[in-house]
Amino acid sequence: MEGIYLDNNATTLVDHLVKEAMDPFFTQMYGNPNSLHTFGTEVHPFMRLAMDRLYQGINAGDEDDIIVNSCATEGNNTVLKGIYFDVIRNSNKRQIITTQVEHPCVMNTCKFLETLGAEVIYLPVNRDGIVDVEILKSHLDPDKTALVSIMWANNETGLILPIKELAEFTKEKGVLFHTDAVQAIGKLKVDVKDVPADFLAFSAHKFHGPKGVGGLYIRKGLKITPLLHGGEQMSGKRAGTVNVAGLIGMGLAMELASQNLEYETKEVRRLRDKLEDAILAIPETEVIGKREIRTPNTILVSIRGVEGEAMIWDLNKNGIAASTGSACASESLEANPTFVAMDMNKELAHTGIRFSLSRFTTEEEIDYAIKALKDSVERLRVISSTYI
Repeated sequence: MEGIYLDNNATTLVDHLVKEAMDPFFTQMYGNPNSLHTFGTEVHPFMRLAMDRLYQGINAGDEDDIIVNSCATEGNNTVLKGIYFDVIRNSNKRQIITTQVEHPCVMNTCKFLETLGAEVIYLPVNRDGIVDVEILKSHLDPDKTALVSIMWANNETGLILPIKELAEFTKEKGVLFHTDAVQAIGKLKVDVKDVPADFLAFSAHKFHGPKGVGGLYIRKGLKITPLLHGGEQMSGKRAGTVNVAGLIGMGLAMELASQNLEYETKEVRRLRDKLEDAILAIPETEVIGKREIRTPNTILVSIRGVEGEAMIWDLNKNGIAASTGSACASESLEANPTFVAMDMNKELAHTGIRFSLSRFTTEEEIDYAIKALKDSVERLRVISSTYI
């Protein structure tokens, strides 16, 4: 069997329909959309269609903004740094509230802003591995808090945070709310009319679109200092020539993701559960987080006596791609931050292995992965016991 890709929380296969839609904008309709000649203006209808698909995908209103950018990292940086420049440095509201389990692009941006004088509170998770409203209530102060930034779904565990309740409480207190929705779109219904987030970031490559393009939703009436200054693209909210092919691909990928949500919640979940049940049948294994409050594609497992990186290498030799957690932190040898935040046994902190499926994952692939995984655990435990 050819390689089996079970690392879809890191990135996804570009849907062939998305690739086909993008192809003409590389060598046929390649004009700069800001140009006044035909080469530029002929792409406008396709860009409008792509933007309509983005708005429909998250149920944004016509008066809301969706800023097309390079990725969710840029979007998250735009919000956090924009709030610093617009609010924190000019008022008594010097506080940002986030969580201990955020993606590095949020966590490291917050740490940078601390060096500029911002106060950041990193909320702990509860026993289920999530931040609930009671935890937020005990830390939010409307007179001090400028922004609450909490991810919609965790990239390592797949755990879904109660984002609607968190956003509603934050709004009730008159504080701005931002969410990194990278791991939610394509797996869960994301509706900004239902969830009162002020800012929401996403990346196309997480839902079978191309890499290098993403979006930032900004609720109507809100303004934020741009991260990039230059031309008047995106109505002056994000300078730089728009990645036209990327936007076209992202728009269609968003539409396809929305159309496939039922398949994701039923069939992908079924395959995930089949793999998870097989993993739990292996002695001394533990899956992190209750499956009913996780995204339908994600498993983070700890296998006692097997180091996570050793398992990844062994699986890779058998043609299976998995990970130890966030690809954006994969070069770090530190313990998995989710394990640390959940205050788990330190012995388990380096044993996390993440499997993440997609709508292109097949039953045959899962069957092969189950056998390979069992063989790998047995082999690595023998090796480990030899050196004890």
